[in-house]
Amino acid sequence: MAKRPVWLDNAVFYEIYPQSFKDTDGDGIGNIDGITEKLPYIKELGCTAIWLNPCFESPFGDAGYDVSDYYKVAGRYGTNEDLERLFNEAHALGMHVILDLVPGHTSWKHPWFRESMRAEKNGYTDRYVWTDSIWEEPVGYGSLRGISDRDGSCMVNFFTHQPALNYGFYRPERPWQQAMDAEGPMATREEMKNIMRFWLSMGCDGFRIDMAGSLVKNDEDGKGTISLWQDIRCFLDKEFPEAAMVSEWGEPDKSLAGGFHMDFLLHFGPSHYNDLFRCDNPFFEGRGDASAFVKKYLESYEKSEKKGLICIPSGNHDMDRLAKHVHGDKLKLSFAFLLSMPGAPYIYYGDELGMNYVEGLTSVEGGYGRTGSRSPMQWDASVNAGFSTAATEKLYIPLDPSPDRPTAEKEMRDDNSLRSEVKKLIGVRQAHPALQSIGEIEFICDGAPGKPLCYLRSLGDEKILVMINPTDTPSESDVCRGEIIYSFGTVTENCGKFVVAGGSTVFVKLK
Repeated sequence: MAKRPVWLDNAVFYEIYPQSFKDTDGDGIGNIDGITEKLPYIKELGCTAIWLNPCFESPFGDAGYDVSDYYKVAGRYGTNEDLERLFNEAHALGMHVILDLVPGHTSWKHPWFRESMRAEKNGYTDRYVWTDSIWEEPVGYGSLRGISDRDGSCMVNFFTHQPALNYGFYRPERPWQQAMDAEGPMATREEMKNIMRFWLSMGCDGFRIDMAGSLVKNDEDGKGTISLWQDIRCFLDKEFPEAAMVSEWGEPDKSLAGGFHMDFLLHFGPSHYNDLFRCDNPFFEGRGDASAFVKKYLESYEKSEKKGLICIPSGNHDMDRLAKHVHGDKLKLSFAFLLSMPGAPYIYYGDELGMNYVEGLTSVEGGYGRTGSRSPMQWDASVNAGFSTAATEKLYIPLDPSPDRPTAEKEMRDDNSLRSEVKKLIGVRQAHPALQSIGEIEFICDGAPGKPLCYLRSLGDEKILVMINPTDTPSESDVCRGEIIYSFGTVTENCGKFVVAGGSTVFVKLK
């Protein structure tokens, strides 16, 4: 496992979708200067780091995940100098910033791809994955076909306009499938190192890597991709040893073996993450079952040698807002969980307010069903909720039209608001190392139907019992002695044991 930057040990991240956070120039789209302006807000909440979704030049067919220039901030957001200023201002506040890097594909409008389309061989011919014949498509992948004089079909990673970059095949099976150490794949790998070097030299503190486990194709058990990231890890250890690397992989044992510091627990795949927050009967609404989540979490935890580096987000730009399925004070219980688990927690902008998923929106920039989770941040009661001075019809995505929509200004004045509770929970986490990223976890109750979630966090001599009870019935702990360091709802003592009422939670520091 890679040596971890010390600042990750107590990191609490805030994810910013730049289009929707704060617009300072009145064009209806958020920008870098808007993020810089709101750094004190993020700092005051208690977050120590920011994950910034893609901000590079792009035709925005997929909200910036279709990059056309990795070395340039998109003009709608500002300039490279604006981003450098954001880094510097964040550092002055004791905060860190990681950028979203998309190494698996580019936009089809990227100059590299335009060059690769030429019939004549050139330096970019093998930058992407092409078959030898227009009549052959990559099995198991979509492709671009008949778009140029070059004979062949180009593999795509997601949308049709996102051609897959070439990192080689772990087991080449066709003549056009190049080995990982072939000239083209190695040139692609070295260019990604150059991109990292460029932004890290400017002051970036690391990267969240999009689709990190997907780079090498025909990859048996991820072995080729792990090897590739180990090579990149060696480069970083030599030149930028303090750079943080967080993967969107969903398999922490592979991610950490590849040299990443942390891996996201994904909302798709086998994690059962959705059992907690996003299903017909979410556990945190008091009607669901967390046991399958706990079982899978422990499997990953054991495989990653109990490193405690599995990151659990409140949400992100790809999933429904937390408040779509979990409501009222149950959101506070959700954050009690998120902010007491191992690994760095990630708060998606606005989730700390309980921002709604906005129903029925027309897709914007490839958002489709995700668009409702990308609406503008709600700052105050002024025009456009303080997001922008633009005419309402020019906003990047429409605002939540609800008359009672939450705002940062209102919730900061209310000691009983969700945001105030989130701030309190972050403070408790930061005051107790056992609750932070590398503290160990032992589950005592797995949240089976009708049961609470109960686990013990520990680091050194500090041991903290966490009980979260979203059900309708009280639950009693087996703990006889301890100090309550946080509680919400109704918690009482009975013969030296703690009784946690339905809809309540308690953190107990054991004696």
